[in-house]
Amino acid sequence: MGIGVGVLLIVVGAVFAFALDVDVAALDGYVFGWILILGGVLAIVLGFFMQAQKNRTHRVVEERRYDEG
Repeated sequence: MGIGVGVLLIVVGAVFAFALDVDVAALDGYVFGWILILGGVLAIVLGFFMQAQKNRTHRVVEERRYDEG
């Protein structure tokens, strides 16, 4: 999910930074776009990091067998 959200933030940020000429009350659209792009890159990096952590874990299964004799 983190990687998909990151890509979405990058796309929306690129639209704000390069395609639209929007000025919000206290924030320029260009700056807002770059903030979204950086947030998207951070989300992708964190997504890869969390996936790598998940792949490093190992599950130990313990079997116990009892003699009923």
